[in-house]
Amino acid sequence: MITYICMSATRQWDGQSYDRISGPMEALGRGVLARLQLRGDETVLDAGCGSGRITQALLERLPRGRVIAVDVSHSMLAAASERLAGAPQTRDGRLELRLADLLELELAAPVDAVLSTATFHWVADHDTLFRRLRGVLRDGGRLVAQCGGRGNIDGLRGRARSVQERPPYAAHFSDWRPPWNYAAPAPTLARLLRAGFAEAECWLTPAPCEPEHPREFLATIVLGPHVQHLPEQLREPFMDEVLAELGKPVIVDYVRLNIDAIV
Repeated sequence: MITYICMSATRQWDGQSYDRISGPMEALGRGVLARLQLRGDETVLDAGCGSGRITQALLERLPRGRVIAVDVSHSMLAAASERLAGAPQTRDGRLELRLADLLELELAAPVDAVLSTATFHWVADHDTLFRRLRGVLRDGGRLVAQCGGRGNIDGLRGRARSVQERPPYAAHFSDWRPPWNYAAPAPTLARLLRAGFAEAECWLTPAPCEPEHPREFLATIVLGPHVQHLPEQLREPFMDEVLAELGKPVIVDYVRLNIDAIV
């Protein structure tokens, strides 16, 4: 059975679209999951589960374990619920999908590990984030994560910015505040240690990708905040101009911040 505990939601996501075109994110996420050592009977928090692609892979690693999969988006949780409906852990109550803000997350009992992929860069306050995650981990528990890091999509954002500065888009971006936090390894390490982790390692990895469906991938994931900032009638023209500016093939110049930490 899947339990929903409602808390605040922020950015708008299209969970069905994300699930359909997020193959590159799944590939990156499976690499992160491979770093997490598991016996198979642990309780693991999936912090920012999205549409459940990596949650599904995590469940396969936990035949006797339990997963608490958290996301702040109603749409993402609905997509994850649909994807995971047939999982044995869903039927026997060992999977919980929880609608929650990671900055406000509280659990009834500590977990053995936290896994997170492609989520932390959407959280502005990493100090509070890491304190919350430390608080839900048992002593000796592990945090294994990856998100956008310093330099992430710099090239693509620069091309998009050139379109933002043109009429009729410029007037709508006059109050634009980028919603991401692409952190560097050194300050991230310091924050983790301040939050109470005993040891941690942080590093950057270039991870460029060529999405199979570039328009939908950019509009749903990479440039979703840009598109949502525009009135409906300007969204498709904006994407037309961005794609023309990028040319072919469309390469998303991802740079990922990797985190391995132990309590």
